[in-house]
Amino acid sequence: MKIALPTCSTLPDWEVDDAPFHEALIARGADVHRPVWDDEGVDWSAFDACLIRTTWDYQEKRDAFVAWAERVAKVTKFFNPPDIVRWNTHKKYLLELESKGIAIAPTVWFDPGDDTPIEDIMREREWRRAFLKPAIAASARGTFRFDDDADGIAAATKHLCEMLANEESMLMQPYLSRVETEGEYSIVLFDGEYSHGLQKIPVTGDYRVQDDYGASDRPWHPYDADISLAKRIASTVDGNLLYARVDFLRGDSGELLLNELELVEPSLFFRQSETAARMFAEAVCGRIG
Repeated sequence: MKIALPTCSTLPDWEVDDAPFHEALIARGADVHRPVWDDEGVDWSAFDACLIRTTWDYQEKRDAFVAWAERVAKVTKFFNPPDIVRWNTHKKYLLELESKGIAIAPTVWFDPGDDTPIEDIMREREWRRAFLKPAIAASARGTFRFDDDADGIAAATKHLCEMLANEESMLMQPYLSRVETEGEYSIVLFDGEYSHGLQKIPVTGDYRVQDDYGASDRPWHPYDADISLAKRIASTVDGNLLYARVDFLRGDSGELLLNELELVEPSLFFRQSETAARMFAEAVCGRIG
C-alpha cells in the first residue's frame, strides 16, 4: 500500500503528533508519503489512498483546496470524501447540525454586505461578552473576544467590518467564560467508534486552545453519555466518515455544546492515547483493503 498523507509547506518543525500513526501504518506494510497538497508536481494517481492530515494552510485558499480534493478523489481513494471537505470547511455546517437537534452556542451569522449593528444584537440577546470568528478559519485565525461596553463594541465593529470587507463571512456567539478554565473537550472517533478523549486548556486568561498559543492538553475520560452524543453528532453527517473529532465547550450551566465537528484535517492527539495510532492505522488499512 502506498499512502499519501497530505501536508502543507508551512508545517512547523515541532509538529510530530502524527509520528506514532506513521509508525503504525509502516508496521502494517504501508509505504507512507507526505506530499504538499498544492504541489502541482505530485502524481496523486500513484497512491492507493490519500488521507488528509496536516493541510493547515487551506483556510487562505479554501476554494482551491476543495477543488484539489475533488480532483484527487477521481484518481485514488480519498478520506474523508470531498463532499465532506466542501461541507465541513465552512462553519455554516453548524447551522445545519443545529436544525437536526444538536446543541450549539446561540449564533448570529454575518455575510459580506450585512450591516446589523453589534450593539443591537448584544442588547437584544442580553449578552455581556461575545465572540467573533470567521466561517472559514483554523487555529483561532480572525477570532475576537469583546465586552459589551463602548470600547469593546467599537473594537468588535471595526474587526467585523474589516473581515466582511475582505469577503469573509463571520459568526458571533456569546462568550462562554468556562473556556478559560476548562478549555475545550474533544472526542475522537475512527469508523464511528470511540478512540479517546482529551481536554485542551489555554494559558491563563486566554481562550485559544491551540499549541500555537501555548495551550496544553491532557487525557479526558468522557462519560458514556458524552461518547453517545459525539457518535450521534457524527452520525448526522451524510458520508461514510473514516475519522472525526468532536469538539465541545461547556455552557454556563455545565452542558456540553458542540463547538466544532472536525472532519477534514484535525490534529488527532495521538500523544494522549496508547492505542489510537494503531486503531486508526487498522481503520485506514481496512478501508484501502
